[in-house]
Amino acid sequence: MTGTPVRHPTTRSRPFDPHDGLRELRAAQPLARLHHSDGRLGWLVTSHELAREVLVDHRFSSSLDVMRGPADGEDTFDEVPPGLFSVLPAAEHAWYRRKLAAAFAPRRVQRLEPLVADVVERRLDAVEAAGGPVDLVEVFASPVAFEVIGTLLGARLDRTSVRAATESMLALENDAESTGRAWGRLWTELHEQVRAKRAAPGDDLVSALLADEDLSDEEIATMCSMLITGGDDTTANMLGLGTYALLAHPEQLAALRADPAMIDTAVEELLRYLTINQFGATRTALEDVDLRGSTIREGEPITVSLSAANRDPERFPEPDRLDLGRPATGHLAFGHGIHHCLGAQLARVELRLGFSGLLRRFPGLRLAVPAAEVPLREASVNYGVHRLPVTW
Repeated sequence: MTGTPVRHPTTRSRPFDPHDGLRELRAAQPLARLHHSDGRLGWLVTSHELAREVLVDHRFSSSLDVMRGPADGEDTFDEVPPGLFSVLPAAEHAWYRRKLAAAFAPRRVQRLEPLVADVVERRLDAVEAAGGPVDLVEVFASPVAFEVIGTLLGARLDRTSVRAATESMLALENDAESTGRAWGRLWTELHEQVRAKRAAPGDDLVSALLADEDLSDEEIATMCSMLITGGDDTTANMLGLGTYALLAHPEQLAALRADPAMIDTAVEELLRYLTINQFGATRTALEDVDLRGSTIREGEPITVSLSAANRDPERFPEPDRLDLGRPATGHLAFGHGIHHCLGAQLARVELRLGFSGLLRRFPGLRLAVPAAEVPLREASVNYGVHRLPVTW
């Protein structure tokens, strides 16, 4: 049985915790009726076990008609652009993912590690040259993520224009028209890069996709736009917010400094603890589905709160405590099932090298402002910090 329909909370009392009320909702109703911003009724999942179950259930689909999530500002398209596989039925989604799989295979990502290390070191040099205090988002986190994904694609992009388009696309206050215009700007820039690569291919992902006769230039531009949106914004926000969390938890920072070998475990715990996707993943029921005593009717949306699932005490003891030594395997920060993030392994490499490099190069790294004055990026699909003033 379910109680009174709820609205997805949108405020946080503490900067590193999920939205207020999700903890209590998970304890009372791990599957709750949810009011959507457009007046529809759907469902909200907040438990880890149920989240995993829904995300692998083929009776729930991610397609264009379920792109509206529990918050305003998440609609983008009236019709699916060619190649936008994240909102296609499962078979088409899988077809496009296979085209990209080789670029993100573990062996390929391992070969990319020297490239990522070089990008990180150059950005650390820039931080040192700037002197403290410095905005770590602008000088380090954002450039690292942008340069890595740009080099992988083989695209020469303008960071200012791409970041502006991406942030506009992810802004919760924007309407569908504004979001669509931002997507159009990003897509146009990527389409120009695809056309240039067709004339002069190289050893990069765009060139590899162009060698595939099944794909049009338009599809490749769309696929690359998706990779830019995911690979740049999410990783940049994790680097910024993750550093903020480390600096705000001095005992955990000290433990990591004392044992740098725990960095892989620390990265997984930061991913779990922070879970920057604010509202999770929305699916729609393709048929009536009985779920834990409730019936999800055909056509009803169901939203999986990844942040709430990653704080489920049934899966992670003392979930609201940051513990860099915790084996946080099984977290859902990268999603689960067929929509699991393609770039998860590359993101892990960037985070591992990024956090390790910062601690190695700047042993006295600390906030340059009181923790409460760090501006939070709350009005976006992806949570993070707008700026992170630090010194050393």
